[in-house]
Amino acid sequence: MGTQRVGDRDRNTTGQAQNQRPRDRYGRPMPHGSRGEVERVPDDAVFSAAEGMEEAQRLLDAGYAFTAHEVLEAVWKSSPDAEREMWRGLAQTAVGLTHAQRGNTVGAARLLRRGAERVEEFGPRAPHGVDVAGVAAFARALADDLDAGRVRSGGDVDTSGMRLLP
Repeated sequence: MGTQRVGDRDRNTTGQAQNQRPRDRYGRPMPHGSRGEVERVPDDAVFSAAEGMEEAQRLLDAGYAFTAHEVLEAVWKSSPDAEREMWRGLAQTAVGLTHAQRGNTVGAARLLRRGAERVEEFGPRAPHGVDVAGVAAFARALADDLDAGRVRSGGDVDTSGMRLLP
């Protein structure tokens, strides 16, 4: 699907907003023509659950929570109905990490807790062996630490603590 500029916004051929600007490592848009710091995940990307978890974990381990979110979102969009809320929760947790990296502690804590609630519902029989209890515990602990000021938000937030598999 092509993209065109309409006013200040990039739009796809159906007119939906579709930002094609390069991104920095925290997912913030950079000026058109800049060299992006990360490879964009195409809007039509498709990952199997195993591929998505492997790629998202690699990105989280390297500190790229926003790009990990895009990978998890791609799995969410193509997953069976019975799994969708788990993938949505994982994507929300990664977005929470992104907000923490960007310095938005309030938004980070909210998204981390929301993601934790979604994934936790899947319990010990979560699809694909996802460690939903571990993800939820990590997300809640980080949210509590952010709220209490025990962890400084910003680029030094350790995203590698979010482990998708036990």
